Amino acid sequence: EISRRFPRYTEPAHDPEWLHAFMERTVRMVERDKNHPCVIIWSLGNESGYGPNHDALAGWIHGYDPTRPVHYEGTIRTGERKISRSVDIISIMYPSLDRLRELAEDPEDDRPIIMCEYAHSMGNSTGNLKEYWEMIRKYKRLCGGFIWDWVDQGIKKKTPEGIEYWAYGGDFGDIPNDGNFCINGLIWPNRKPHPAIWECKKIQQPVEAEAIDLLKGVFRILNRYDFTDLSILDISWELTEDGEVIQEGSLPKLYTPPHESEVVTVPFKIPDTLKPGAEYYLTIRYRLSKDTLWAEKGFEVGWSQFKMPFTVPPRPEIKLSDMPPLKLDENSEKIAILGEKFSLTIDKSAGCLCSLIYDGFNLIKNGPLLNVWRAPTDNDVPRLAPIWRSAGLDRLRHVVRSIRAERVADQLVHVVIESSLNTPENVEKFNCTYIYKVYGSGDIIIETNVKPGSNLPPHLPRIGLQLTIPGGFENFTWFGRGPHENYCDRKEGALVGVYSSTVDEQYVPYIKPQENGNKTDVRWVALTNNLGLGILAVGMPLMEVSAHHYTIGAFEGAKHTCDLKRREDITLNLDYMQSGLGGGSCGPDTLPQYLVKPEPVTFRIRLRPISPGESPMKLSKQVIKD
Repeated sequence: EISRRFPRYTEPAHDPEWLHAFMERTVRMVERDKNHPCVIIWSLGNESGYGPNHDALAGWIHGYDPTRPVHYEGTIRTGERKISRSVDIISIMYPSLDRLRELAEDPEDDRPIIMCEYAHSMGNSTGNLKEYWEMIRKYKRLCGGFIWDWVDQGIKKKTPEGIEYWAYGGDFGDIPNDGNFCINGLIWPNRKPHPAIWECKKIQQPVEAEAIDLLKGVFRILNRYDFTDLSILDISWELTEDGEVIQEGSLPKLYTPPHESEVVTVPFKIPDTLKPGAEYYLTIRYRLSKDTLWAEKGFEVGWSQFKMPFTVPPRPEIKLSDMPPLKLDENSEKIAILGEKFSLTIDKSAGCLCSLIYDGFNLIKNGPLLNVWRAPTDNDVPRLAPIWRSAGLDRLRHVVRSIRAERVADQLVHVVIESSLNTPENVEKFNCTYIYKVYGSGDIIIETNVKPGSNLPPHLPRIGLQLTIPGGFENFTWFGRGPHENYCDRKEGALVGVYSSTVDEQYVPYIKPQENGNKTDVRWVALTNNLGLGILAVGMPLMEVSAHHYTIGAFEGAKHTCDLKRREDITLNLDYMQSGLGGGSCGPDTLPQYLVKPEPVTFRIRLRPISPGESPMKLSKQVIKD
């Protein structure tokens, strides 16, 4: 980027007339800091090209202070694949995994390798971190890296109405400026953590467990500390059944030395009675056994979670013959289906539900409709979003081709909707068939068949369904990963469990608004009012979910958080998959395995009204047998 914007920036490094200036600054630095024990490495500078003048600096430092190594990232930019021998450490910024592997496997070089900048954390970011740390742990020469960077460098301002927001480049009449390119930290300016920090904590935690025999509870505990044995930790465990703790205990004190491991047995018991369709997880937690200078006793330094392979009974079946009958009414504009406790209406021109009435409350205002768009993240903006927009993905409209309803049984009605997503120029981008199966129980299984057209980008923001839920259903509960926001390439730090929150709390206030609040590996999600009445959505089997009082367009159009205007209605996204986050604002894009491909796909989601006192977990386990 620097060489593109300033093509001559490296010339001083090659110009002998600049050598004295280079040397003067370096000597001053070394003389100033040589007696500080916290200074362990000398650097020749940052992003200032590379040339003979840098070699001269390294030579002087090595002669003056042979006790400390020298690094400089610029030495990797020689125009060849060879790296200057004037430095003791190979430094690199934002390498791809392939480039990092190439360096680590170079048989002609044994110097340590440090990513002096990586995992650019601008906005909703820090994807792919797991893969980098898998490689770091695989190769001894890889020493890790420095995430860019620690804190969002925003300055608090107020609108004329007194609304506070974090300002960035251009908000002060400053020209030129770098916009929000200073907003790339793991924490906000007020030092509150971004969701990504939990991913960093999990992936870099100093202790981990590997399963040897899950059913017997045998695990290998790995001590990744460099100088400390595991006696500083209290290790506990818990066994959960569909998110509820049913057994728990502690392990004996371990004295495992640094960089070694120890085999332990977790003494759980397989429940005598396993619930039909239940999921069981064993979680091992590592907490400080005493106060330290940086944290109090009981602070959790890490955890390990394992899905237990218990053979559970099959899920309970609901027979069609046990359901109340349905009434089907149809005219030129609408299809109405009436059940014993509910009624729904499908708008033929829109090709989706315009109401789902249950116990006097409307649960759905609009939808579900196929959605492939998201408010671009900071990582999407440089390369991906322009490609998506050029394909018209941000301007697609639904065109209904045909719609028909059929009574299959007294208790079952099928509705088939053929539609497409077209650009404003009426170019078809996606062909979509929705098959509604409406049951007398109130369950609605929606099968969505998506066939992408031609001239699409190599990958998409997402594929899923979007609904508008009326305001008032603020309670947000889900069984999946949480409690914080997570994405397919940033979910290692999110435990599988049952979480309760609100729709308002799903909003993550990134300084420049963008896609946020997603949850992965969701089994079910319930949105309910204060009476406990609402709507349940069940993945078949899993889905990604987000819910906001803002539309995608609102996030996309806002430059600051103060630009967002909360509305009462709720946008609910039930996704087959959303593409990952990557680090493309300054570094590698999302890895291929985390991208949504424009390929034919079929997915199913079950919707159902939920009454006060009903268990969403129990309802989610039911299997409907036609």
